[in-house]
Amino acid sequence: MAVDRVPAAELLSRLEQFSAIVDARSEDEYAEDHLPGARNWPTLTNEERRIVGTAFKQISAFEARKRGAAMAARNIAGHIEREVLELPRDWQPLLYCWRGGQRSGALALILDQIGFRVTLVDGGYKAFRRAVVDDIPRRLAPLALRVVCGTTGSGKTRLLQALDREGEQVLDLEALANHRASVLGALPGLQQPGQKRFETLVWERLRGFDPARPVYVESESRKVGNLAVPESLMQAMRAAPCLHLQLPAEERVALLLEDYAFLLRDAGYLCQRLDVLRAMRGNATVDGWQALVRAGRFDALVRALLRQHYDPGYLGSIGRSFSGFAQAATWQAEDRSDAAMQALARRIAAVG
Repeated sequence: MAVDRVPAAELLSRLEQFSAIVDARSEDEYAEDHLPGARNWPTLTNEERRIVGTAFKQISAFEARKRGAAMAARNIAGHIEREVLELPRDWQPLLYCWRGGQRSGALALILDQIGFRVTLVDGGYKAFRRAVVDDIPRRLAPLALRVVCGTTGSGKTRLLQALDREGEQVLDLEALANHRASVLGALPGLQQPGQKRFETLVWERLRGFDPARPVYVESESRKVGNLAVPESLMQAMRAAPCLHLQLPAEERVALLLEDYAFLLRDAGYLCQRLDVLRAMRGNATVDGWQALVRAGRFDALVRALLRQHYDPGYLGSIGRSFSGFAQAATWQAEDRSDAAMQALARRIAAVG
Protein backbone atom coordinates (compact mmCIF):
# COMPACT_ATOMS: atom_id res chain seq x y z
CA MET A 1 0.00 0.00 0.00
CA ALA A 2 1.03 3.62 -0.40
CA VAL A 3 0.13 6.72 1.61
CA ASP A 4 -1.94 9.19 -0.42
CA ARG A 5 -1.42 12.95 -0.35
CA VAL A 6 -4.08 15.61 -0.87
CA PRO A 7 -3.34 19.28 -1.67
CA ALA A 8 -4.69 21.63 1.01
CA ALA A 9 -6.80 23.65 -1.44
CA GLU A 10 -8.49 20.48 -2.68
CA LEU A 11 -8.93 19.21 0.87
CA LEU A 12 -11.22 22.11 1.84
CA SER A 13 -14.12 20.52 -0.02
CA ARG A 14 -13.26 16.93 0.97
CA LEU A 15 -13.02 17.02 4.77
CA GLU A 16 -16.14 14.91 5.26
CA GLN A 17 -14.75 12.06 3.13
CA PHE A 18 -12.41 10.80 5.85
CA SER A 19 -13.24 8.57 8.80
CA ALA A 20 -11.17 10.76 11.12
CA ILE A 21 -8.79 13.71 10.99
CA VAL A 22 -5.68 13.30 13.14
CA ASP A 23 -3.36 16.15 14.14
CA ALA A 24 0.10 14.73 14.91
CA ARG A 25 1.45 18.02 16.29
CA SER A 26 2.00 18.86 19.95
CA GLU A 27 -0.76 19.87 22.34
CA ASP A 28 0.08 23.59 22.13
CA GLU A 29 0.15 23.60 18.34
CA TYR A 30 -3.21 21.85 18.27
CA ALA A 31 -4.71 24.31 20.78
CA GLU A 32 -3.59 27.29 18.68
CA ASP A 33 -5.61 26.00 15.71
CA HIS A 34 -6.46 22.77 13.95
CA LEU A 35 -8.51 21.34 11.10
CA PRO A 36 -12.27 21.05 11.76
CA GLY A 37 -13.05 17.99 13.85
CA ALA A 38 -9.41 16.98 14.23
CA ARG A 39 -8.32 14.87 17.20
CA ASN A 40 -4.85 15.33 18.67
CA TRP A 41 -2.40 12.40 18.64
CA PRO A 42 0.96 14.08 19.35
CA THR A 43 3.91 12.32 17.81
CA LEU A 44 5.99 14.50 20.13
CA THR A 45 4.48 16.26 23.15
CA ASN A 46 5.25 19.87 24.11
CA GLU A 47 8.00 18.79 26.49
CA GLU A 48 9.44 16.26 24.06
CA ARG A 49 9.66 18.88 21.33
CA ARG A 50 11.58 21.09 23.75
CA ILE A 51 13.99 18.25 24.58
CA VAL A 52 14.60 17.41 20.91
CA GLY A 53 15.06 21.08 20.03
CA THR A 54 17.63 21.50 22.80
CA ALA A 55 19.53 18.41 21.65
CA PHE A 56 19.50 19.73 18.07
CA LYS A 57 21.08 23.02 19.17
CA GLN A 58 23.46 21.78 21.84
CA ILE A 59 24.57 18.36 20.53
CA SER A 60 23.76 17.55 16.88
CA ALA A 61 20.92 16.95 14.48
CA PHE A 62 21.76 13.23 14.43
CA GLU A 63 21.49 12.88 18.23
CA ALA A 64 18.27 14.92 18.23
CA ARG A 65 16.71 12.66 15.60
CA LYS A 66 17.62 9.51 17.54
CA ARG A 67 15.99 10.83 20.70
CA GLY A 68 13.01 12.13 18.80
CA ALA A 69 12.54 8.78 17.05
CA ALA A 70 12.47 6.92 20.36
CA MET A 71 9.88 9.29 21.81
CA ALA A 72 7.80 9.24 18.63
CA ALA A 73 7.80 5.43 18.52
CA ARG A 74 6.53 5.23 22.11
CA ASN A 75 3.84 7.83 21.49
CA ILE A 76 2.64 6.20 18.26
CA ALA A 77 2.46 2.82 20.00
CA GLY A 78 0.33 4.42 22.71
CA HIS A 79 -2.03 6.01 20.17
CA ILE A 80 -2.48 2.66 18.40
CA GLU A 81 -3.18 0.83 21.66
CA ARG A 82 -5.68 3.46 22.85
CA GLU A 83 -7.36 4.50 19.62
CA VAL A 84 -6.78 1.99 16.81
CA LEU A 85 -7.07 -1.59 18.01
CA GLU A 86 -10.86 -1.66 17.79
CA LEU A 87 -11.12 0.12 14.43
CA PRO A 88 -12.31 -1.72 11.28
CA ARG A 89 -10.15 -2.23 8.21
CA ASP A 90 -12.11 0.38 6.21
CA TRP A 91 -11.17 3.21 8.63
CA GLN A 92 -9.59 5.95 6.48
CA PRO A 93 -7.73 8.65 8.44
CA LEU A 94 -6.45 12.02 7.24
CA LEU A 95 -3.17 12.94 8.97
CA TYR A 96 -1.17 16.14 9.18
CA CYS A 97 1.52 17.88 11.18
CA TRP A 98 3.12 21.31 10.70
CA ARG A 99 4.33 20.84 7.12
CA GLY A 100 3.27 17.28 6.31
CA GLY A 101 6.70 15.88 7.16
CA GLN A 102 8.29 13.70 9.78
CA ARG A 103 5.72 13.61 12.58
CA SER A 104 2.62 12.80 10.53
CA GLY A 105 4.77 10.74 8.14
CA ALA A 106 5.94 8.48 10.96
CA LEU A 107 2.37 7.86 12.12
CA ALA A 108 1.19 7.37 8.54
CA LEU A 109 3.89 4.75 7.88
CA ILE A 110 2.74 2.58 10.80
CA LEU A 111 -0.97 2.92 10.01
CA ASP A 112 -0.29 2.13 6.35
CA GLN A 113 1.66 -0.98 7.31
CA ILE A 114 -1.26 -2.13 9.45
CA GLY A 115 -3.43 -1.98 6.35
CA PHE A 116 -5.41 1.26 6.65
CA ARG A 117 -5.82 3.61 3.71
CA VAL A 118 -4.01 6.73 4.95
CA THR A 119 -3.99 10.23 3.46
CA LEU A 120 -1.59 13.04 4.36
CA VAL A 121 -2.30 16.76 3.96
CA ASP A 122 0.30 17.90 1.46
CA GLY A 123 2.15 20.75 3.16
CA GLY A 124 0.50 20.06 6.51
CA TYR A 125 -1.27 22.60 8.71
CA LYS A 126 0.79 25.43 7.21
CA ALA A 127 -0.69 24.75 3.76
CA PHE A 128 -4.19 24.32 5.23
CA ARG A 129 -3.89 27.70 6.92
CA ARG A 130 -2.94 29.41 3.65
CA ALA A 131 -5.81 27.68 1.87
CA VAL A 132 -8.35 28.83 4.49
CA VAL A 133 -7.20 32.46 4.28
CA ASP A 134 -7.50 32.33 0.48
CA ASP A 135 -10.86 30.54 0.62
CA ILE A 136 -12.70 32.99 2.91
CA PRO A 137 -13.27 35.60 0.14
CA ARG A 138 -14.46 32.85 -2.23
CA ARG A 139 -16.94 31.59 0.37
CA LEU A 140 -18.23 35.11 0.94
CA ALA A 141 -18.71 36.06 -2.70
CA PRO A 142 -22.03 34.24 -3.31
CA LEU A 143 -23.54 34.90 0.15
CA ALA A 144 -26.38 37.35 0.77
CA LEU A 145 -25.36 39.02 4.02
CA ARG A 146 -27.90 40.95 6.11
CA VAL A 147 -26.27 43.20 8.72
CA VAL A 148 -28.16 43.74 11.97
CA CYS A 149 -27.45 47.30 13.13
CA GLY A 150 -28.55 49.03 16.31
CA THR A 151 -27.21 50.97 19.27
CA THR A 152 -25.67 49.22 22.26
CA GLY A 153 -28.36 47.40 24.24
CA SER A 154 -30.84 47.20 21.38
CA GLY A 155 -30.69 43.39 21.46
CA LYS A 156 -28.67 42.57 18.35
CA THR A 157 -27.18 39.40 19.85
CA ARG A 158 -30.55 38.28 21.20
CA LEU A 159 -32.08 38.81 17.77
CA LEU A 160 -29.33 36.76 16.11
CA GLN A 161 -29.96 33.97 18.60
CA ALA A 162 -33.70 34.15 17.88
CA LEU A 163 -33.06 34.05 14.12
CA ASP A 164 -30.89 30.98 14.65
CA ARG A 165 -33.71 29.28 16.55
CA GLU A 166 -36.00 30.08 13.62
CA GLY A 167 -33.66 28.09 11.40
CA GLU A 168 -32.11 31.13 9.72
CA GLN A 169 -28.41 31.27 8.83
CA VAL A 170 -26.47 33.28 11.41
CA LEU A 171 -22.81 34.26 11.64
CA ASP A 172 -22.35 35.23 15.30
CA LEU A 173 -18.84 36.66 15.41
CA GLU A 174 -19.03 37.52 19.10
CA ALA A 175 -19.87 33.91 19.97
CA LEU A 176 -16.94 32.66 17.88
CA ALA A 177 -14.64 35.25 19.49
CA ASN A 178 -15.85 34.72 23.10
CA HIS A 179 -16.27 38.49 23.45
CA ARG A 180 -19.04 41.10 23.31
CA ALA A 181 -16.95 43.47 21.20
CA SER A 182 -16.69 46.44 23.55
CA VAL A 183 -14.33 47.73 26.21
CA LEU A 184 -16.50 45.89 28.76
CA GLY A 185 -17.06 42.89 26.53
CA ALA A 186 -14.68 40.28 28.01
CA LEU A 187 -16.67 37.26 29.18
CA PRO A 188 -15.93 35.77 32.63
CA GLY A 189 -14.08 32.48 32.55
CA LEU A 190 -13.69 32.52 28.77
CA GLN A 191 -10.47 33.14 26.91
CA GLN A 192 -10.58 34.44 23.39
CA PRO A 193 -9.21 32.03 20.78
CA GLY A 194 -6.12 33.07 18.90
CA GLN A 195 -6.41 34.87 15.57
CA LYS A 196 -5.75 31.71 13.53
CA ARG A 197 -8.37 29.72 15.44
CA PHE A 198 -10.90 32.53 15.08
CA GLU A 199 -10.42 32.68 11.31
CA THR A 200 -10.76 28.90 11.01
CA LEU A 201 -14.01 29.05 13.01
CA VAL A 202 -15.32 31.82 10.74
CA TRP A 203 -14.39 29.76 7.68
CA GLU A 204 -16.14 26.70 9.13
CA ARG A 205 -19.34 28.69 9.51
CA LEU A 206 -19.09 30.22 6.03
CA ARG A 207 -18.63 26.88 4.29
CA GLY A 208 -21.87 25.58 5.80
CA PHE A 209 -24.09 28.38 4.47
CA ASP A 210 -26.52 28.04 1.57
CA PRO A 211 -25.97 30.93 -0.90
CA ALA A 212 -29.67 30.84 -1.80
CA ARG A 213 -30.65 32.03 1.69
CA PRO A 214 -29.66 35.19 3.63
CA VAL A 215 -26.95 35.15 6.31
CA TYR A 216 -27.49 37.44 9.30
CA VAL A 217 -24.51 39.06 11.01
CA GLU A 218 -24.07 41.87 13.53
CA SER A 219 -22.57 45.24 12.56
CA GLU A 220 -19.22 44.66 14.24
CA SER A 221 -16.22 46.94 14.09
CA ARG A 222 -12.94 45.66 12.70
CA LYS A 223 -12.02 44.01 16.01
CA VAL A 224 -13.97 41.78 18.38
CA GLY A 225 -11.97 42.10 21.55
CA ASN A 226 -8.38 41.34 20.56
CA LEU A 227 -9.34 39.57 17.33
CA ALA A 228 -9.46 41.12 13.88
CA VAL A 229 -12.42 40.32 11.65
CA PRO A 230 -11.04 39.00 8.32
CA GLU A 231 -10.74 41.94 5.95
CA SER A 232 -12.75 40.31 3.16
CA LEU A 233 -15.61 39.66 5.60
CA MET A 234 -15.44 43.22 6.90
CA GLN A 235 -15.69 44.59 3.36
CA ALA A 236 -18.62 42.31 2.53
CA MET A 237 -20.46 43.35 5.69
CA ARG A 238 -19.94 47.05 5.04
CA ALA A 239 -21.39 46.74 1.54
CA ALA A 240 -24.37 44.57 2.53
CA PRO A 241 -28.03 45.57 3.16
CA CYS A 242 -28.78 46.48 6.78
CA LEU A 243 -31.59 46.01 9.29
CA HIS A 244 -31.97 48.74 11.91
CA LEU A 245 -32.99 47.22 15.25
CA GLN A 246 -34.52 49.50 17.87
CA LEU A 247 -35.57 48.95 21.48
CA PRO A 248 -37.20 51.39 23.96
CA ALA A 249 -34.65 53.24 26.12
CA GLU A 250 -35.67 51.66 29.42
CA GLU A 251 -35.54 48.21 27.86
CA ARG A 252 -32.01 48.89 26.61
CA VAL A 253 -30.89 49.78 30.13
CA ALA A 254 -32.55 46.68 31.59
CA LEU A 255 -31.05 44.44 28.89
CA LEU A 256 -27.53 45.71 29.57
CA LEU A 257 -27.95 45.26 33.32
CA GLU A 258 -28.92 41.64 32.64
CA ASP A 259 -26.20 40.90 30.12
CA TYR A 260 -23.42 42.54 32.15
CA ALA A 261 -24.58 41.47 35.62
CA PHE A 262 -21.23 39.74 36.18
CA LEU A 263 -19.45 43.11 35.96
CA LEU A 264 -21.65 44.68 38.61
CA ARG A 265 -20.49 42.12 41.16
CA ASP A 266 -16.87 43.36 41.00
CA ALA A 267 -16.70 47.13 41.37
CA GLY A 268 -12.89 47.17 41.32
CA TYR A 269 -12.67 45.32 38.01
CA LEU A 270 -15.41 47.47 36.45
CA CYS A 271 -13.64 50.66 37.46
CA GLN A 272 -10.39 49.27 36.05
CA ARG A 273 -12.06 48.58 32.69
CA LEU A 274 -13.57 52.07 32.62
CA ASP A 275 -10.07 53.54 33.05
CA VAL A 276 -9.35 52.45 29.47
CA LEU A 277 -11.77 55.17 28.28
CA ARG A 278 -9.97 58.10 29.93
CA ALA A 279 -8.03 59.03 26.81
CA MET A 280 -11.24 59.07 24.77
CA ARG A 281 -13.76 60.59 27.22
CA GLY A 282 -11.60 62.50 29.70
CA ASN A 283 -10.79 62.09 33.37
CA ALA A 284 -13.80 64.00 34.71
CA THR A 285 -16.28 61.85 32.79
CA VAL A 286 -14.66 58.56 33.79
CA ASP A 287 -14.37 59.72 37.40
CA GLY A 288 -18.12 60.34 37.34
CA TRP A 289 -18.82 56.84 36.00
CA GLN A 290 -16.60 55.27 38.64
CA ALA A 291 -18.37 57.23 41.39
CA LEU A 292 -21.66 55.72 40.20
CA VAL A 293 -20.09 52.24 40.34
CA ARG A 294 -18.90 52.73 43.92
CA ALA A 295 -22.31 54.06 44.92
CA GLY A 296 -24.02 51.04 43.39
CA ARG A 297 -26.07 53.27 41.08
CA PHE A 298 -25.89 50.92 38.12
CA ASP A 299 -29.03 52.13 36.34
CA ALA A 300 -27.57 55.64 36.31
CA LEU A 301 -24.20 54.27 35.20
CA VAL A 302 -25.68 52.47 32.19
CA ARG A 303 -27.67 55.54 31.15
CA ALA A 304 -24.56 57.71 31.42
CA LEU A 305 -22.44 55.27 29.42
CA LEU A 306 -25.06 55.11 26.67
CA ARG A 307 -25.51 58.87 26.54
CA GLN A 308 -21.85 59.88 26.86
CA HIS A 309 -19.96 57.05 25.20
CA TYR A 310 -21.75 54.28 23.34
CA ASP A 311 -24.52 56.13 21.48
CA PRO A 312 -22.37 59.05 20.22
CA GLY A 313 -19.71 56.66 18.98
CA TYR A 314 -22.15 54.30 17.31
CA LEU A 315 -24.38 56.90 15.70
CA GLY A 316 -21.37 58.84 14.49
CA SER A 317 -19.80 55.90 12.68
CA ILE A 318 -22.54 53.49 11.59
CA GLY A 319 -23.58 55.44 8.50
CA ARG A 320 -19.98 55.92 7.39
CA SER A 321 -19.02 52.32 8.00
CA PHE A 322 -22.04 50.51 6.55
CA SER A 323 -23.24 51.80 3.21
CA GLY A 324 -26.61 50.06 3.49
CA PHE A 325 -27.55 51.71 6.78
CA ALA A 326 -29.13 54.80 5.17
CA GLN A 327 -31.66 52.56 3.40
CA ALA A 328 -32.13 50.13 6.30
CA ALA A 329 -35.65 49.16 7.29
CA THR A 330 -36.35 49.78 10.99
CA TRP A 331 -37.43 46.83 13.11
CA GLN A 332 -38.81 47.57 16.57
CA ALA A 333 -38.79 44.93 19.29
CA GLU A 334 -41.60 45.35 21.81
CA ASP A 335 -39.26 44.58 24.69
CA ARG A 336 -36.07 42.67 25.53
CA SER A 337 -37.76 39.36 26.29
CA ASP A 338 -37.01 36.14 24.42
CA ALA A 339 -40.64 35.99 23.30
CA ALA A 340 -40.50 39.48 21.79
CA MET A 341 -37.20 38.76 20.03
CA GLN A 342 -38.56 35.47 18.70
CA ALA A 343 -41.65 37.19 17.33
CA LEU A 344 -39.45 39.80 15.65
CA ALA A 345 -37.19 37.10 14.22
CA ARG A 346 -40.19 35.39 12.64
CA ARG A 347 -41.26 38.67 11.02
CA ILE A 348 -37.76 39.30 9.67
CA ALA A 349 -37.39 35.73 8.41
CA ALA A 350 -40.69 36.03 6.55
CA VAL A 351 -39.32 39.03 4.64
CA GLY A 352 -35.91 37.45 4.05
